[in-house]
Amino acid sequence: MLDALVIGLGAMGSAALYHLASRGARVVGVDAYDPPHTLGSTHGRSRIIREAYYEHPSYVPLVRRAYENWSSLETTSGATLFRRTGGLMIGAEDSSLVRGALASAALHDIPVETLSAAEMTRRFPAFVPEPHMIGVLEANAGVLFPEVCVRAHLDGARAAGATIRANTQALRLYRERGSMTALLDNGRLEARRVIVAAGPWAPRLLEMVGIEAPLVVERQTMHWFDDLADATHFAPDRCPVALIEHQTDRVFYVMPDFGDGVKAAIHHEGVVVAPHDVDRDVSSADTGAVQRLVHRFVPAAGQRIRESAVCLYTNTPDLDFIIDRTAAAPEVVVVSACSGHGFKFASAIGEVAAQLALDESPTIDVGHFGLRRFA
Repeated sequence: MLDALVIGLGAMGSAALYHLASRGARVVGVDAYDPPHTLGSTHGRSRIIREAYYEHPSYVPLVRRAYENWSSLETTSGATLFRRTGGLMIGAEDSSLVRGALASAALHDIPVETLSAAEMTRRFPAFVPEPHMIGVLEANAGVLFPEVCVRAHLDGARAAGATIRANTQALRLYRERGSMTALLDNGRLEARRVIVAAGPWAPRLLEMVGIEAPLVVERQTMHWFDDLADATHFAPDRCPVALIEHQTDRVFYVMPDFGDGVKAAIHHEGVVVAPHDVDRDVSSADTGAVQRLVHRFVPAAGQRIRESAVCLYTNTPDLDFIIDRTAAAPEVVVVSACSGHGFKFASAIGEVAAQLALDESPTIDVGHFGLRRFA
């Protein structure tokens, strides 16, 4: 019997598999596709990592551990996983983005600068915020490369003894005498613990073992602009990653040009979909919405989009994560449902998931992310 089975090998699952294997656990990871793939949430070539976390200060210890784990994985794998660019949170002084970032910074002693609109444009000419806006600049923020990160976790897990079964679908999951059995489309596996990290496909599996998780899947699009008025404005050493709250609780983000254009996307505001029935074609409505925001705040990026892609957010009602084991099914560890802002934490969440699966107390307090809050 396996010590653990990990279902879903995207951001969280690949990290959990790596940490389990690194601790000597007998573990198998399965994924319905061949990770890293473009059908879920873990793709798009770049993801923001930042410490002054506007969403909630309780995330800061988790992201600090994630920084440590990404650095360790980078050393072990020899791959470049992270690029420091700095990060700007831009909005009105009373916006959720600005207030939340400053609150996290104050509580956790994170060094930040507060910039006026004019100061932002002078220091970072790519951005043209409106006069009433201010910016919170965090020097340690930057970019993770998600596909490279997932490959590093999977390669490290395999080297430590894990078995990876790609293109393998979990059809059924059920409890038997204190352990778990997974019926797959090419066999069955028994394990003492199962980590469900299946993102958009998680609700179906959780329902099978009596776990109710109020999750919805949201279709998002991301875009790369390459009609640059001045490419030097967008070089990673001159252009920080940026989140811009342009209306109350409406945010879009911009990332520097790593050779494939300036990435920009709206955060949330997508339509609810079923993971097996997603429109993968990007429409003029998708592109027009982000083009208008880029023209308004980042005009030097131009209007020509060279590439677009669809990804999926799996959202909880409060947009916080789920990291938990429940009394209803104590053999199951639920991770992810990352609500569109989880990738940066994957190296730490995977470590916590491995600790839970091995019946250890997590080294980081994840009580904020329990399922009981939805009871």
